[in-house]
Amino acid sequence: MGIVELLLLALGLSMDAFAVSVCKGLATKRLKLKHAVTYGVWFGGFQGLMPFIGYILGTSFAAYITNIAPWIAFILLSSIGANMIKESLGKEEEEISESFDLRTMFLMAVATSIDALAVGITFACVPVKLIAASALINILIAVVIIGVVTFAISCIGVKIGNVFGSKYKSKAEFAGGAILILLGLKILLEHFGII
Repeated sequence: MGIVELLLLALGLSMDAFAVSVCKGLATKRLKLKHAVTYGVWFGGFQGLMPFIGYILGTSFAAYITNIAPWIAFILLSSIGANMIKESLGKEEEEISESFDLRTMFLMAVATSIDALAVGITFACVPVKLIAASALINILIAVVIIGVVTFAISCIGVKIGNVFGSKYKSKAEFAGGAILILLGLKILLEHFGII
């Protein structure tokens, strides 16, 4: 996985955080810069931490699954993407409070980053090659990129939600899901030598 795929992956993963940020912005009456930064730090931090945890877990059994690794990556990314698309098409609205307390922020950050844990497992199966360095250094760079992209997207989402409402929430989730499915398909097609 190179830099382009990683940036697309980071963008796809950050769409859940974007959707929740839009709703949070909508619920926030007087939006301040600290609100956007708070969301960015929580969501970006967890979105970067979870793939690293997934990678550590994945490396413990990656040696046993190298032959089926592209299939695992495809299934995980496609499942996450399909779930995001399904949620984007659903009509039920989530109730999101204006609260920025520790418990609320922690629960929302974990909820929006669970899919990143599964992506971390795919990193153990499909190596990340960003620079000529060890796998661990490349993974650390990858999780920082994912965290920074999610930080920026979350900050933007809070502002958009505060200004425009929830108009873009479902479109963002749908786009994020489609990106993850396409990345999973690309990994599988590369395994078969088609691309």
